[in-house]
Amino acid sequence: MAAKRKDHKGRVLKDGENYRDYDGRYSYRFTDENGKRHTVYAKSLDELRKKEDEIHYDRMDGIRLDHRGITVNELYDQYIDSRTDLKDATRNNYNYVYNHFVRDGFGKRKIADVNFSTVMKFYRHIIDDLVVKPNSLESVHTILHPVFQRAVRDQYIRNNPTDGAMGEIKKSRNWEKPKRRALTIEEQNAFVDFLKESKTYEHWKNMFTLFLGTGCRVSELVGLRWEDCDFENNIISINHGLTYRQDADGKCRFHISTPKTDAGIREIPMLKDVRSALLAEREKQLAEGPCKSEIDGYKNFVFKNRDGGVVNPESINRAIGRIVKEINEAEAKKAETEQIIIHHFSVHNLRHTFCTRFCENETNLKVIQDIMGHSDIQTTMNVYAEATREKKQSSIENLEGKVKIS
Repeated sequence: MAAKRKDHKGRVLKDGENYRDYDGRYSYRFTDENGKRHTVYAKSLDELRKKEDEIHYDRMDGIRLDHRGITVNELYDQYIDSRTDLKDATRNNYNYVYNHFVRDGFGKRKIADVNFSTVMKFYRHIIDDLVVKPNSLESVHTILHPVFQRAVRDQYIRNNPTDGAMGEIKKSRNWEKPKRRALTIEEQNAFVDFLKESKTYEHWKNMFTLFLGTGCRVSELVGLRWEDCDFENNIISINHGLTYRQDADGKCRFHISTPKTDAGIREIPMLKDVRSALLAEREKQLAEGPCKSEIDGYKNFVFKNRDGGVVNPESINRAIGRIVKEINEAEAKKAETEQIIIHHFSVHNLRHTFCTRFCENETNLKVIQDIMGHSDIQTTMNVYAEATREKKQSSIENLEGKVKIS
């Protein structure tokens, strides 16, 4: 009968266990479901047997043992390759965020060693050491959560270690997503009046009229073509967008993209001012020449820049910044003191402004949702609730003294 193997303290070792005299470490060898041999190491016998128990529980629960050497990077690469449904823009954005924040650090960890605590430590590192905005951390989480969820479904791991992590961060940091702000009626009037009178920015007037009169996303408006405008029925068809994004080779180019959801494909009736702005833009192109750009087979764009090409969304935001600055400086000069009449905003705030004005004058949420192209009615309801809050208060104030309540 073979003598029982023991460690340096005389403790009997089980099958597969080994004690290494030369470095004082313990090891355990086992075979996975594919017949491949694996070895785990520990500094003590107690630690080793905890690892053995984990392996045993994995076997009992049907968790694959061949996963133990897979890294987060390998898991992500498998996941992103399997997502054939992703649009190129989304795929490139995922890769950029992952490579920037995850791949060279956290991504090298083995998934068997990742738990909720290590995820939280990584998220805190992003916040405290890299000093990022909440949206950037949410982008990382939006990628990692489905990656680990796929690992759960493939029986690589038992639980998703990112579950609840973002909620914990928000709770501990009192993080809230900044709400989209609509221009007040006074701000909107000041902005529109300035465009009417300004010679410097008059070439922007028609475009901003469409933003404020349609609620289109910036990609939808800069990608609008003349064939999308039905002047006979006064309808604008929204069926694609024009984006300026980084490609896999690192260079930025314009691309046509289709809406992410069916809700994005819609028709928007033309307001009279919108129709007039489109016709004015068409007259200008008849005199100056059409837009020269052809993007992914699309051409004949409604709006063009001064060089005759399509409009870059960033140039719109830069124009807004200059316009707001000039309005505020002019008002401050009138008042002989610094006075902000319009707070800084971006082009997306114009979409939110249209939605807010629409909600203030329309009670049918389904109609609002369809015009805005919201895939989730909750988005519409949130804007509606915010837009009608002041009207409710005003209505109650008008009731003051008109009915006897005490």
